[in-house]
Amino acid sequence: MVACRSDKKIKGIVKIVEESKHISKMNKGDILVANETTPDYVIGMKIAGAIITNQGGLTSHAAIISRELSIPCIIGTKIATKVLKDRQLVEVDTNKGIVRILKK
Repeated sequence: MVACRSDKKIKGIVKIVEESKHISKMNKGDILVANETTPDYVIGMKIAGAIITNQGGLTSHAAIISRELSIPCIIGTKIATKVLKDRQLVEVDTNKGIVRILKK
């Protein structure tokens, strides 16, 4: 697991996006949670408060775009889409590399 933008802590509502065609359910400040991201996800990534992915590393699409857009990102969790649920309130702490569920 890798945390990008290691100086950020942000709270937001989880939006699980299983396919890029579902990116339209994102609202400004939501936490984008996906298996991985591709260029089709960029429109949602631009308004996300943070990005969390199951797969990826420092050179993954999510990592590169999050650095470009200065968005907090935790990648390579392996289980984010299984543990997190839509509409949960979470805190993403990239300084510690953790996601804390605040409200189920």
